[in-house]
Amino acid sequence: MTDDSLVVTDLHVEFSGFVAVGGVSFDAHPGEVRFLIGPNGAGKTTCIDAVTGLAKATGSARLGERELLGRPVHKIVRLGIGRTFQTASVFDELTVLQNLDIAAGRHRPSVSLLRARRGVEESIEQALEETGLAGELATPAGILSHGQKQWLEIAMLLVQDAKVLLLDEPVAGMSQDERTATGELLQRIAAKRIVLVVEHDMDFMRRFATRVTVLHQGKVLSQGTVADVQADPRVQEVYLGTAGAATTAAMSAVPEPVAGTRQGQED
Repeated sequence: MTDDSLVVTDLHVEFSGFVAVGGVSFDAHPGEVRFLIGPNGAGKTTCIDAVTGLAKATGSARLGERELLGRPVHKIVRLGIGRTFQTASVFDELTVLQNLDIAAGRHRPSVSLLRARRGVEESIEQALEETGLAGELATPAGILSHGQKQWLEIAMLLVQDAKVLLLDEPVAGMSQDERTATGELLQRIAAKRIVLVVEHDMDFMRRFATRVTVLHQGKVLSQGTVADVQADPRVQEVYLGTAGAATTAAMSAVPEPVAGTRQGQED
């Protein structure tokens, strides 16, 4: 493990006696697109709630040598942990640039936010280029497409220099083109950062995951590469079902999906 790795060990989360997460362990590193997948209620979002301080947990979640569990949310953010939610949290009435200015301002003295603009900060320019939003500088966030709002939220984390991006179902509700663009974006930003994606979409995972942890009823069902988890009979039985497993095998065996097959795999 490197000093930049996120290592979660024996994570437990309970709500009034209900075990939502029961002893989950996984790790994530820069240079990979790491996925947590599983059916609804598997404990995926609860895991990242625990890592970000939104849910009380026991066990360990370490970024390098720093323990995250037990820290206040704002201190976890200061350590470089960024998180998105299923619904993008952007200021609809403000432009893309203004949203990024606010995000970047978290690391600047408040007096600097009152000064007249002399240009676009380098960090903002880089985030715009990386997320494909460079042409939307003056666009109100409220009229962006669903996918573009998600990209803006990711860009806001980039200008804050987040070391870890925890993304909760980032492609939910996106068009197929937006999903592809998002997957390619995650691959780009993962080169130097930890990217952990919470998903239940097997097709998106299959196309873009480096490694995968499959959760079921708050526990780890399977871990490994995409090929590893697809071949695991427990995943096929619990998550895919018999028909899903057969379709997955057929899709893996041909270079180009038969028309309609991929659509049948969409959630």
